[in-house]
Amino acid sequence: MSIDYNKYETVIGLEIHVQLNTLSKTYCSDATKFGAAPNTNISPISLGHPGTLPVANQKVIEYAVRLGIALNCDIRERNEYARKNYFYADLPKGYQITQDKTPICNGGLVQVTDKDGNPKSIELTRIHMEEDAGKSIHDIDPFDTLIDLNRAGVPLLEIVSEPVLRSGEEAYSFITEVRKLVRYLDICDGNMEEGSMRCDANISVRPKGSSELWNRVEVKNMNSIRNVQKAIELESKRQIEVYENGGQVDQETRSFNPVKNVTTILRSKEDAHDYRYFPEPDLSPIIIKKDYIEKIRSTLPALPEELFKKYTKEYGLSDYDASNLTDTKGIALYFDEISKHTQEYKMAANIVMGPLKSYLNDKAIEIEEFHLSASRISEMIKLIKEGKIANSKANQELFPLMIDNPEVTAQKLAEENHLIQESDSDALLGFVQQAIAKFPDKAEAYKKGKKNLLGLFMGEVMKLSRGKADPKITNQMIREELEK
Repeated sequence: MSIDYNKYETVIGLEIHVQLNTLSKTYCSDATKFGAAPNTNISPISLGHPGTLPVANQKVIEYAVRLGIALNCDIRERNEYARKNYFYADLPKGYQITQDKTPICNGGLVQVTDKDGNPKSIELTRIHMEEDAGKSIHDIDPFDTLIDLNRAGVPLLEIVSEPVLRSGEEAYSFITEVRKLVRYLDICDGNMEEGSMRCDANISVRPKGSSELWNRVEVKNMNSIRNVQKAIELESKRQIEVYENGGQVDQETRSFNPVKNVTTILRSKEDAHDYRYFPEPDLSPIIIKKDYIEKIRSTLPALPEELFKKYTKEYGLSDYDASNLTDTKGIALYFDEISKHTQEYKMAANIVMGPLKSYLNDKAIEIEEFHLSASRISEMIKLIKEGKIANSKANQELFPLMIDNPEVTAQKLAEENHLIQESDSDALLGFVQQAIAKFPDKAEAYKKGKKNLLGLFMGEVMKLSRGKADPKITNQMIREELEK
């Protein structure tokens, strides 16, 4: 039977868990460093021993407020904690301390690009604080599941979107923007492969034009943004096929298998009442005053959207260039530093997106490990602007020399390595006349209309000058000599 998948639309809501890069856990002083030996970042508090009491980590509250401000959320004044009760082997207390009816942030927006390339605002439901569970490990012991409780109690922010996403592409864009933002705010490294950012997708389908929400399926265990997109596309297709074959989609939790490209059932979906939420008795409510919010607001760095507007409106860069420059915080900061020394913004952008990024990729390093100062880059730009060195030579020859000799000026390196272009008119004229004299028949053909021969003479001048001839001046001089 042929299925018309286009009769349906996909309805998607995302839950993104952001692991905060605090030095200690949410309610105790245990370390949070990734990669520690199993069950070493633990204490009686994180293990839930009787008689132990939690103490709220103030940094978690600060980071939640930072994110709330950046996403234009309403930040709640009175924040209460709740217990979310369930029983898994990797949950030592038998509950998570979270927020239920009083999330620290309500509403908010994330700007994305839809599948047609148009801007779209994705509304948020809430952001709340909670602690992480431990980790169950299934692939070390062939007979038993092992438990590592290092992650138990690590602070999380859960970002919940409204069900307004309509495709895997939109979900990809949404998660990418969230990851970019938390990195700019320096509250999370956004590394999905290490589990410091995780995403669950709530997916349902319905006939186009319908406003009714059909049964949704929650898909878990996606360790990359690309896998989230793939899982959404696969699950949407599966649900449509179930309905088209006369079946009913059950509300359940499924797992995504990236090897087999399928989603498989884990369990029937729990409702909120199944968790028996009730107020956390061991933690007092947190009161967040407006002056505290404003104090944090004053410390926020320039964010991607703000920088994008600056680069396009003030610097005259294209949307493409601005998007590339703001993709990572480190690159944006480096470009900003170059811009303090030069107003040749397009040239600076080309260097950052061209030879600089190529070097970082080749060496497999981040911009933070790149030690050539921005002022040196501006020196190279000045040489190009003044016509002292060709753009290609600057990128291909001078730039590597500058990296190897960061303390030496661009001017000195260019001179020592004979990269400065010959712009002296007398010297250039000599080269031009030699080139024309070498090919008298070609010179005659040029005069009769074969203008494409100009490149021949240009190449000869470059050979005679050992590549030092200023191309612009040389081109003009050849024309003038040939047309005499």
